Amino acid sequence: MAQQRRRPSVSDVARAAGVSVGTVSNVFNRPDVVAPETRDRVQTAIDELGFVRNGSARQLRRGSITTVGALLLDIRNPFFTDVARGVEDRLTLDDHTLMLASSDDDPEREAKYLRLFEEHGVLGLLVVPTSRSTEHLVALHGRGVPVVLLDAPSSTPGMSSVSVDDVAGGELAAAHLLDQGFATITFLNGPHSIRQCEARRAGVDRAVRARGLDPADVVHEVPLASLDAVGGDQTLGAWIDAHGGAAPEAIFCVNDLVAVGAQRCLRKRGGNELVTGTAIVGYDDIDVAAELAQPLTSVRQPTHEMGYEAADLLLGRAAGGPVRHTIFQPELVVRASSLRS
Repeated sequence: MAQQRRRPSVSDVARAAGVSVGTVSNVFNRPDVVAPETRDRVQTAIDELGFVRNGSARQLRRGSITTVGALLLDIRNPFFTDVARGVEDRLTLDDHTLMLASSDDDPEREAKYLRLFEEHGVLGLLVVPTSRSTEHLVALHGRGVPVVLLDAPSSTPGMSSVSVDDVAGGELAAAHLLDQGFATITFLNGPHSIRQCEARRAGVDRAVRARGLDPADVVHEVPLASLDAVGGDQTLGAWIDAHGGAAPEAIFCVNDLVAVGAQRCLRKRGGNELVTGTAIVGYDDIDVAAELAQPLTSVRQPTHEMGYEAADLLLGRAAGGPVRHTIFQPELVVRASSLRS
């Protein structure tokens, strides 16, 4: 079995260039004090050896950590990709770097990554929690690692947060469908153990009650097999089969990926006629929502702004700034998928 090649060190570079370790350090940190021909020799040695500086060790020596960790639920979801871009854009302004990981909504995987982030000595952590319990995050905070909750409100002392008013978002979606005269709403939703799923259902109920109706008569909540396009396709297909092949008149999906799956299900079963005959509203307004064959009405979350704000709050906390909580308001973007034909 081939042995792994040892990573070249600064001493290796110095030996290859025929200079001292201090001279190599000056080439990196104070190149103006090194003669040009010496700099060239050092750079040639770096290129030939494939030397890469150890950023973590350099930060520790300088006493300044510039890496931030972000633990999201599912980086395959475009919602979280856009959030991560917002985080990165804010960190770049202060020459900070981002370490990104996905918990896949798995508490054990979350715990593993939190431990790894802490071992790497990150400046702080942005976390989309897998549960409502924050005891493990409080423990991190107590050990000197600032934590900002992302896409989740916080009532924990010392912990800033960035979230969206998902009750208002659910209300926007349901009100839009009800105001067009749809008598029932089939809500493809995730488990209520997920805060966003519970909050969006609460918003749907609020819109129904505001019109003097009973949610039990209007809202048919259907638990999803998974919170993605496959889940939307399979769950809606099972619902249609259970109702004699008839599609719902109006569907609200807990996120846009589920809505994409629901549209796919309708198209497979009845072609464009079934798609255009069923109103669908999604949630998140990911980029692809406007580009679908039938553009998707969706509740827009300001994803980039959320990530940017969360990173800004974290840098502020790391510098000793105050605890802050930011709650963004969602916006309904109406497109062809929800308009009564």
